Amino acid sequence: MNKIFRSLTKAALAVIGISLAMSCNKSLDLQSTRLVSEKDYWSSVENARSALMGVYGLSRAALTDNAAFWMYGEFRKGEFTAVTRTDLKAIVNNELNVSLPMLQGLKSWRRFYAAINAANLFIERSGDIVKKDAYYSASINKLDIAQARAMRAFLYFYMVRIWGDVPLVVSSFDGKFPQLARTPQNEVLAFAEKELIEAAKGLPMIYRSSDPILGGNYYNKGYEFWKGSLVNKISAYAVLAHIAAWQQRYADVMTYTQFILDNYKTADISFTNSTELLCRSDSGFFYRMGPSQILNFSFDYNNGEGILAGHLEDYTLAKPITSKLMPDLFVPKDSIIGLFTWNADERFSIDLTTGYPKTENYFVNYNTNTPVFSKIKVIQDGKLDKGTFRMFNATMMFSRMEEIALLRAEAAFVTNDMTEATSWLRQVMVSRGIPSPIYTGMDLLDEIFRERRRELMGEGWRWYDQIRYARLRPGKSSLTPLLQNGGIYWPLADDVLAANPKLVQNSYWNK
Repeated sequence: MNKIFRSLTKAALAVIGISLAMSCNKSLDLQSTRLVSEKDYWSSVENARSALMGVYGLSRAALTDNAAFWMYGEFRKGEFTAVTRTDLKAIVNNELNVSLPMLQGLKSWRRFYAAINAANLFIERSGDIVKKDAYYSASINKLDIAQARAMRAFLYFYMVRIWGDVPLVVSSFDGKFPQLARTPQNEVLAFAEKELIEAAKGLPMIYRSSDPILGGNYYNKGYEFWKGSLVNKISAYAVLAHIAAWQQRYADVMTYTQFILDNYKTADISFTNSTELLCRSDSGFFYRMGPSQILNFSFDYNNGEGILAGHLEDYTLAKPITSKLMPDLFVPKDSIIGLFTWNADERFSIDLTTGYPKTENYFVNYNTNTPVFSKIKVIQDGKLDKGTFRMFNATMMFSRMEEIALLRAEAAFVTNDMTEATSWLRQVMVSRGIPSPIYTGMDLLDEIFRERRRELMGEGWRWYDQIRYARLRPGKSSLTPLLQNGGIYWPLADDVLAANPKLVQNSYWNK
């Protein structure tokens, strides 16, 4: 996000204390220890703002703890290979039952439920502030609640992709986490979809005073302060499109993505048509938060943010970008050559006269045993490595327009609109320097998914894309056996199971 997160060190600590006491203690059944009383907290516009920012902050914490966003979505049976670390090798090889600290952390859903509880608490209690503080209007409270509902729905969708069936908790709990059994994932997704549709009605297209839902500055701050920070109609519909795709409801994917395509310009969102701009470290797409990062969790250096661990860059960067001798994870040369097969591809292609890569947009040190993934490389201000205690600042987001276009191509193919499927696939490829790609003799769906592998590498999509592909083409996917026997979901942490006797382990991992 941006400067909004700084409030977490002040008033927002109160709502985090309330929600974390329920959701993040070791046994999930300890008595609450509050920093301030709940009665005293919900009384001012400052409380409302800090509590809402707490929902965003806790959501980001859930996605960055142990680099969860990338461990779940990018590295598990993905393009990257682990060099030496046993825990990373276990994730890459889908050996998730090993008892290592990182994997135990990733098996736990406590941080997700901490964020969900903060959202539940905000939905229930923020209306009290309208009665107590004249500066907090009912219309702004409605907008704030819409954001909390949308974020809660997003978190439930995310959890379903990781664990399958999960307990559906829609009210806050203080003191003891409710001992609930898992809710079937289709019910959870139906709830998330309904919530997003309703929330979207109350969300602005853009956090600008001219938006009819806002009718003025939001919390006395203008668009430059909020842009790219908060969930809006477009991000809600992006999640809706992926919920539908996860359930193979591709006609609905077409409907939801059409809304995005009809309205993205109104939200100040654009395609990133320059490969150099996509990958540039000091002023490129990943450098700062912006409206084109759809549902964005940023680490904007210019706003005093960033993390020392828990980021993709911590695992993939090494010399010559940083002083680190070797990356923890890399894409093997054979995989690179096998994937980037189009001449003139600006992301990566080989100059046939020299045998060397034409660009270093996606990879540097290609002619070594461990090429360095260089697409995402924002360290502090993005200019030079700052040494051992470096801060990683590239933004982390759910989607962007190229991802939406390729999802649209996938849905168009499945719904038998080959013209549109080809058009969106070609648009993305042409923007990466591939002139007039022709797909004669190719399996178009395969090429759409291959383009997703190229374009979205490092952005947390690879595992989920493989699952959707296995559902569409079970005879061609190596993941089909996992899909059939529940192996696509993560096991639950032992301490989570021990704290709630109504929970059962995912059956695949009971071996």
